[in-house]
Amino acid sequence: MDLMEKIFALAKRRGFIYPGSEIYGGFSGFWDYGPLGVELKNNIKKEWWKSLVYDRVDVVGLDSAIIMNPKVWEASGHVEAFTDPLVECKKCRHRFRADKVEDRTCPDCGGELTEPKKFNLLTEVYVGTTEESKEKAYLRGEITQGVFVNFKNVVDSTRVKIPFGIAQTGKAFRNEITAGNFTFRSREFEQMELEYFVEPEAKEAEKIFEFWKNARMNWYVSLGMSKANLRFREHEDKERAHYAAKAEDIEYKAPFGWSEFEGIHNRTDYDLKNHNLKYKDEDGKEYTPWVIETSGGVDRAALFFLLEAYHEESERVILKLDPRLAPYKVAVFPLLANKEDLAKEAKRVFDILRSKFYVAWDDRGNIGKRYFAQDEIGTPWCVTVDFTTLEDETVTVRDRDSAKQERVVIDKLPQYIENKLVL
Repeated sequence: MDLMEKIFALAKRRGFIYPGSEIYGGFSGFWDYGPLGVELKNNIKKEWWKSLVYDRVDVVGLDSAIIMNPKVWEASGHVEAFTDPLVECKKCRHRFRADKVEDRTCPDCGGELTEPKKFNLLTEVYVGTTEESKEKAYLRGEITQGVFVNFKNVVDSTRVKIPFGIAQTGKAFRNEITAGNFTFRSREFEQMELEYFVEPEAKEAEKIFEFWKNARMNWYVSLGMSKANLRFREHEDKERAHYAAKAEDIEYKAPFGWSEFEGIHNRTDYDLKNHNLKYKDEDGKEYTPWVIETSGGVDRAALFFLLEAYHEESERVILKLDPRLAPYKVAVFPLLANKEDLAKEAKRVFDILRSKFYVAWDDRGNIGKRYFAQDEIGTPWCVTVDFTTLEDETVTVRDRDSAKQERVVIDKLPQYIENKLVL
């Protein structure tokens, strides 16, 4: 079983990710996040928001609508230019992106492929109260345009001054020709994006581009991704998006090859100009700002964090997730579930900790199996209430990665965990 198969099996078995609509045979390109998966995604977004918004004074947040006036997508160029090259097999009728097929034969059946044609990635929806009144709109193909159409609102309602950024996370939808590689290429996915507005000056824009490129790479490394598994790749002219003057990707060395999961783009004044939006500074000077964008995929990041964290040591599987990303921060259990005094004290410890952290309770089987189960879902610390606890108010704290144990006083336990989380 290769690594992708192991991650797929673990993700479903332990409640990280399920196939969408599975009881009806699934639905290609759509995935559901289970109890642990939603925590992992939320933690990724939380850390992203902290680093981009809370830790800075020049970035504010936004949550724009998924469906916007279709004129937005006409002005942005997406209706005309948001396309992939599509080829279709004349024999089995399977469709593929032309740039992903090395020769002119079908990867599935060996049949002949058609000539490439443009395929728009926007997903159409129809909005209205009656069939006659419904009009065509689109599920957003990227969350970016919601920022641009609110540029004036943000400037007018806050004290932001250029240079400044607007950060947003949210769902986007693309009618992908071929979904695949688990959650890597999906038709519904979540993005985390920063649009950083600067003066229209090429050298300054290049400087800020380099700053954000390195800042985003360092963020992934700080959360546990190996530098050896990360790289930058600059887009060639023929592959660069229609809005970008310059684009570089952060790629991860996945089992299916180097794969992009965050892009840094210099969009110049393309978007604000197309929406007829300008900025006036304190001196009355009016201009159309340029935009440096960082656009990351939450689902792709979650997949790559899982791949990076997966380890096998002897008979146990360990997800060595950074504690800030781990679904549960700590697990609590009594040494023996059938001893009422131990169970009661363990419940007390559980209640103390869950007021501050997301905590797991486990009293199934023996202590070894509980450790193995928590290792497999990435829980950084396990707290065991034993007979010594009843004598001196200390518990055993076991570290996930080293398996080392130490005694900690119950009253000091919350601060002990908090200190570990911020190291």
